[in-house]
Amino acid sequence: MLGQAIGDALGAPTEGMSRAGIREQFGRVVDFLSDDPAGTDDTEYAALTAQILLKYGTAVSPTDVAREWTVALVDQATPFDGGGFSEMDAIHNLAKGLLPPASGSDNHEPWSDGSAMRVAPIGAFAAGDPDEAARLAGIDAQVSHARDGIWCGQAVAAATAAAIVTDNWTDVVQAGIDATPDDSWSRRMIEKALAVAAGPGTREERLDELERRVAIFHYPWADVAPEATALAFGVFAIAEGDYVEAVLGGVNIGRDADTIAAMSGAMAGALKGIDAIPAEWKNRLGPLRGSCIAAMAGVDLWELADSIADSVDARKALTDV
Repeated sequence: MLGQAIGDALGAPTEGMSRAGIREQFGRVVDFLSDDPAGTDDTEYAALTAQILLKYGTAVSPTDVAREWTVALVDQATPFDGGGFSEMDAIHNLAKGLLPPASGSDNHEPWSDGSAMRVAPIGAFAAGDPDEAARLAGIDAQVSHARDGIWCGQAVAAATAAAIVTDNWTDVVQAGIDATPDDSWSRRMIEKALAVAAGPGTREERLDELERRVAIFHYPWADVAPEATALAFGVFAIAEGDYVEAVLGGVNIGRDADTIAAMSGAMAGALKGIDAIPAEWKNRLGPLRGSCIAAMAGVDLWELADSIADSVDARKALTDV
């Protein structure tokens, strides 16, 4: 969960940029560009997802998610700074009385990366069980997404759950692929990105090729889930699961950089553990500010992550008994 949040904050300044534009303005980004870094809507929606999981557990339903979104979001008086189109449509739908799956399918962008960006807590909650992570991610996503928007969230959740119990980054990638439907747009894009990652060239040359081959330049926004998720898997594979390189790959790929770095950071953080995250990065993030979701202001990510871990331990103890 912290790997996701740090990736999000690192990538926020390069969101919407191209690799060439990032090079021209910053060179290669290797650290926070802001003196006061903070998570974006990605991390605040991930925190909301974590709170819902902690409240309802494995019995959570789409109606439960809709209920909690309604309480937290529908009557918010402040602007949803950086809020995505899919989430805003879902909030409007909930306000009109629509429930999942209609709140997610009757939506201008049901295929955005808004589900995939928030599922790190689901992967942590279902540690070691990619199928369960995918199931829970599908339940969570229905409030705001449909089809590829759901499937990409399931891919990231499954990959993150698998990463917690393996030392092999290829197991993580395979779990993500297995969570997507055969011949879906999502799977085809992830497989295209992985082919680039496995190709010739230096790490930077393959990142260049990844942008060229996977980015959907003809669409005016960079939040298409099959693109962003594929880029996240691609930079994760090029880094072979190394946390720092996976996150920086996402930051420097541009496009929806904060979300790409958040997704690759979730997978790599789960694979390598908290000690793989540089101390100077971990120490820079304070409580959430509520800039997008006012109800998340003051939430401590460390405490939230510990609560998820405690819930995993408690369920494991019950199973062992």
